[in-house]
Amino acid sequence: MAQILESMMVILFGISWPLNILKSVRSRTAKGKSIAFLLFIFVGYICGIISKLVGGNINYVLVFYILNLVMVSIDITLYFRNKRLDAARPAENA
Repeated sequence: MAQILESMMVILFGISWPLNILKSVRSRTAKGKSIAFLLFIFVGYICGIISKLVGGNINYVLVFYILNLVMVSIDITLYFRNKRLDAARPAENA
């Protein structure tokens, strides 16, 4: 039962990342985003993965941790891209 609940938690968190990535791609701005939040989530997923590996509890849930980590990584990359776009905007409008 614990594995089912853990997998549901990770899957439900994971559903939000594609939506967040799409918003980052479309908006082309880092405004309203928190890099600290993204990094905390990133480190949290790393800790979850390490916990699975160290505890020898390697199961299908690990796949969802890895998928979420990849999606958070994409969103972090988009944050920095959008930050650069934000910085370039005033120069274009001048």
